[in-house]
Formats: sequence, C-alpha cells, structure tokens
Amino acid sequence: MKASSCGGHSAIVKMQLRFNGTSIPIAKMGPDYIVVHSARDHPPCEATIEMSVDESKSRWNVRLPNGIPAGTKRVALGAPISPA
Repeated sequence: MKASSCGGHSAIVKMQLRFNGTSIPIAKMGPDYIVVHSARDHPPCEATIEMSVDESKSRWNVRLPNGIPAGTKRVALGAPISPA
C-alpha cells in the first residue's frame, strides 16, 4: 500500500482592538469577550475589532460596556454596532 501525503495549511491570524487612537493585540476571542495581550485601564467606549486571516481582512464595531478594567485581560463585549 502506498502512503499518501496530505498538504496542510496553517492560517496566519491577527486580531487587534482599536479605540481612541490605541491598538491592543487580541490573544483570544469568544462570542461575548476578548482576551487582550496587555491590559490597560480604560472606561467604557466603542471600539473596532480588526481581524486578518491570511490575506482576508474583516472589521466590525463593538461596545466595551465595562471598559477595560485594570489588572484583567478578559474584556467584555457588548452587542455589535454598525459595520466599520
């Protein structure tokens, strides 16, 4: 029997949270939260999530209803708002 080889592909994924001229890398994203690489204290606001998978880019606006609390990397997301 001849062994077959399957070609694999690992996507290059990059995610950023942008608000008020600031950009923070996102480590993980769930349905109603994100985990940021570095947290900084910030009040509630509107923000944009930018995601690229290989060469395909997407962006959407979200609310940060609790802002970014100091000392935590998990950030709650509110309901999506109009497209970016």
